[in-house]
Amino acid sequence: MAVNNQDSNQNEAIGDAAIVAGDAYKVVLENEFVRILELRMEPGAKTEPHGHPNMVAVMIDGGTFRFGGPHSSTTPTDLEIPSGSVSFQPADQHTTENIGGAAVHGFLIELKG
Repeated sequence: MAVNNQDSNQNEAIGDAAIVAGDAYKVVLENEFVRILELRMEPGAKTEPHGHPNMVAVMIDGGTFRFGGPHSSTTPTDLEIPSGSVSFQPADQHTTENIGGAAVHGFLIELKG
């Protein structure tokens, strides 16, 4: 999912995913070690620019995403992320768009410290 390595402290500068993209990301658990976000996006949905620290992504219902936007140092990147996939993603700032034909669902386990 990550397309641009950034210092995780910079995420606050462009917006917390759960705040600026609350239609897509919901906090389901937070403690001193992790914050877990549930991701749900309908086809065609797009988030505002936001950031994530280092994280583990777990896709329940995968799909096709476009990551990019004005805060990313790379051009928009389209990725097919399969259902059931688990991956480590370095800290990143981006927009997220569901460019596939089905709703997507997953969990992002943001690492603290």
